[in-house]
Amino acid sequence: MSSIRQRLDAGERLIGALVRIPNEETIEMLAVAGMDFILLDCEHGPSDVQAVRQHIAAASMYRVPVLVRVGGSEPQLVLRALDQGAEGIVAPHTDSVQLAEELVRAVHYPPQGNRGFATYSRAGRFGTVPPEEHRRHQLEHTLVVAMIESPQAAADSAAILAVPGIDAVMIGTADLAAATGADDPTPAESVAAVHRACAATGTWRMDIRNTVDAAAAAYAEGAQLVVYNLTALQLELFQRAAAVRPD
Repeated sequence: MSSIRQRLDAGERLIGALVRIPNEETIEMLAVAGMDFILLDCEHGPSDVQAVRQHIAAASMYRVPVLVRVGGSEPQLVLRALDQGAEGIVAPHTDSVQLAEELVRAVHYPPQGNRGFATYSRAGRFGTVPPEEHRRHQLEHTLVVAMIESPQAAADSAAILAVPGIDAVMIGTADLAAATGADDPTPAESVAAVHRACAATGTWRMDIRNTVDAAAAAYAEGAQLVVYNLTALQLELFQRAAAVRPD
């Protein structure tokens, strides 16, 4: 199975789903539906490691990779998620070069980082993968995604995305809007700044969208990874289903 990074390197554009509600059957349904990857939300959703493990195991039955969005300043969850077989980490509020560097170090084993080394984890196939092979595989295939969620981070995004080891960026549009106010033009300007930084640094874009039409538009606008906000997508479907009731 090709990793997300391998597929992106080959020029593919991928579709995934952000899952906040713990439900292994949902993971399996998304895989059967043809999603390229799953993004587990442990920032705004539960961060129980056992649940993360079960969701990764469910996805792996269908050979679908899983990314994990951690909360802020959670290097131990980074380690545990990767040990359970997550193929990458999405880190919110990567607001500075220093935080981007800390993220890369948390994800990677020495000498590139400071992640605790173990081959007896699920990611190391319980000790059956030789140490150097495991180290190389983790370095070459783990996706590191920084989230830009403030006007200042957007202004500094060229420097943040230039940090070695940052592979992709996801813009936290909700936090950007909350920081500036709904009528402030800053979010649009900030998004444009991050997009320019992506082009300048060769960083892949991960865009989150609520509808099928918006997802298609994101690809047209240059995203390589699009992830559905599954909660919004499901709620819209439920509302449309309820609306057929005669008055």
